[in-house]
Amino acid sequence: MLKRKWVSCLFASVLGLTSVTGGVFENTVQAAAANKDYESHPAKAAIDFGIQKGYLWLSGGNFYPNNQITQGQFVASLVAIRGVKETAAVPQLPAGHWAKYSYERAVKAGILDNVAIDPNKLLTKEEAALLVFNAWKPFRGEKNPNLSNTGALITWGWMKAAPSGQPKFREDLPVTRGDAAEILRYLWTDKWQLEQGAKYAAEFHKNLKIQNGKLYGKVPKGDKNFVVLAQINKKQGGRVAFLNGETFSIPVQEVSYIGFNVSNANNSTDAGTYLYKKIPALEQEKNNATFYN
Repeated sequence: MLKRKWVSCLFASVLGLTSVTGGVFENTVQAAAANKDYESHPAKAAIDFGIQKGYLWLSGGNFYPNNQITQGQFVASLVAIRGVKETAAVPQLPAGHWAKYSYERAVKAGILDNVAIDPNKLLTKEEAALLVFNAWKPFRGEKNPNLSNTGALITWGWMKAAPSGQPKFREDLPVTRGDAAEILRYLWTDKWQLEQGAKYAAEFHKNLKIQNGKLYGKVPKGDKNFVVLAQINKKQGGRVAFLNGETFSIPVQEVSYIGFNVSNANNSTDAGTYLYKKIPALEQEKNNATFYN
């Protein structure tokens, strides 16, 4: 899981659009029906979340959570979460194909790197995990090269391990639509919290200044969802930390470097880590947690 990298010392065309036979339902988001087919499903919360956020869709009030997800469905949801607008040519799909626009955006974003284009293909864990890592490379970098895509995504905490009694990282197991909804919720949440972290980092940077030999700053107040922390590391050893809303004033000659971190208050996952290594030059460097450090 995306655990915060430091505690005591800083820096030590759409999911749900394909029917049982693989055909395409309408592209319209529908309100959750009273008698949903996933009402008692373990992934109900993730499905409802995805519908609310606009990257999952129902047809006639049904979601078919136990059906195996297709490549086209999963790709379209990844495109929706990423918010991809630009396109690239996809000659493998004919004009008018239901998945063509989603695939044009997915190709442009690198989501389909090293993936054979086949919208109706039923996805295994390994195939779904590859698409996730392709989609999330701009945010969290490369996966652990010592693990399969399945193993790396399970280790990161975004995919469930195989059932008890089977190899934990079994790659050939099917990914259901319910499984996919849970994976996709992790992605939406991670993108959202990284965006919030970047906003707080920009606010912190704006208030950071050196005047009359002292370093002045204020940690953004944030909200209940995030712990915002600035850590001043001193040249003579030791460090001092400041949390949400606190201000500081420190002789600049004492400062070795500054660390700034935003973490999710509910699960301590990294929502943004930044460094200032060149004091007195206040140059901010992004150092977010990655899939493989």
